[in-house]
Amino acid sequence: MGRGTGGRRAATTVALLVATATAALAAGCTSEGGPGDDGRGAPKESKQGTSPSATGPSALAVKIDNAAAARPHTGVDAADVVYAEQVEGGLSRLMAVYATRLPETVGPVRSARESDLELLRQFDRPTLAFSGAQKKLLPLIDKAPLRAETPGNAADAFFRGSGKPAPHNLYLRPGGLVPEPPGQAALTTGFRYGPAPEGGTATDSRAVRYPAARFTFTWSDSRDRWLVGMDGTPATTADGERMTAATVVVQYVNVRESAFRDFLGNNTPYTETVGSGKATVLRDGRAWDVEWKREKATDGTSFTTGDGTPVNFAKGQVWVVYSETP
Repeated sequence: MGRGTGGRRAATTVALLVATATAALAAGCTSEGGPGDDGRGAPKESKQGTSPSATGPSALAVKIDNAAAARPHTGVDAADVVYAEQVEGGLSRLMAVYATRLPETVGPVRSARESDLELLRQFDRPTLAFSGAQKKLLPLIDKAPLRAETPGNAADAFFRGSGKPAPHNLYLRPGGLVPEPPGQAALTTGFRYGPAPEGGTATDSRAVRYPAARFTFTWSDSRDRWLVGMDGTPATTADGERMTAATVVVQYVNVRESAFRDFLGNNTPYTETVGSGKATVLRDGRAWDVEWKREKATDGTSFTTGDGTPVNFAKGQVWVVYSETP
C-alpha cells in the first residue's frame, strides 16, 4: 500500500472521529443543560477482556440514562430492583437489576460509574451492561468480579433506536447477554419480603431532591403502588404505562467526590453503599424510619427498626433512591 493511500485513509479516519466527538458533545449538552456522558471510551475502547464470566445464575444490571431526553424508559418496569443515584452536575441515573424476568428491550443504556462496582459486589458475579466508561475507570471494571458487557464486545446485543437523539438512543436486548432469567436466588440484596412491620406513618407522597433532579413517589390506593415521578413529571414507560413501585427505600448515604471527572470537568460523585445509616421505607401508603447496614461490599443491605426487628418489603419492584445524609 502506498503512502498516499495510507495518508488519505488516516485523514478520513481523523475526520470521522472529530465529527463523531462533536456530535456526541452536542447531544450530551442538550441533556437538561447539564453535563454530557462521561463515558469517553468508544465501543472499541470499552472491550472487557479480563472480567470473569459468571459461573452460575447471576443477576443482570443495566445502567440506564435518566436525562429528560432519554425518557420514557423501556423495560425498567420489568426490573426487580431499580437503584437511583446522583451523577455529575446534580443529575440522576438509574441502575435496573433483573433476575425473575427479562424484558425484550431495556434502555436507553448509558455509562458506568466507579460506585457501581461497590454496589454490585453484593451480587455473585453479575452481568453489567453499560455503554462505556472513562478510560481510567476501565481497568477497575476489568478487575471487578463481574461480567462487563458493552457495544464493544457484545455488539449484537445492543442497538441504536430512531426515536431519540444520540447519546440517548442506545438499547439492550437482554436475551443477547442472558439466555434466561437467573431467578430469585440471584437477588442477594439482603432484602426481606413479607407482612409490613407494625407502626409507620400514613404518607401520601415523598420527594427526593438532587441539585438538578427530583424523584417523587405518590401513593395510589387503586393501584396499591407508589406512582413514580421524575423532575415534576409522571414517569411512564415507552408503552405509556405509569411507572410504579411496591416498595421505595430512601437510603441516606455519604456522597463524596471521586477521582474521576467528566469531559466538562465536573467531578463524578461517589455514592458509598457500604456502612450504616438512616433510611425511610415506603410501602402500603405508610412510611417507616429505619436503620440500614451493610458491613462488607459482599453483603446485602439489612433494614431494621429501632429495636433491631427486620423490615419486610412488599412483594414487587423495589426502588432504592440514594440521598445524601442530611
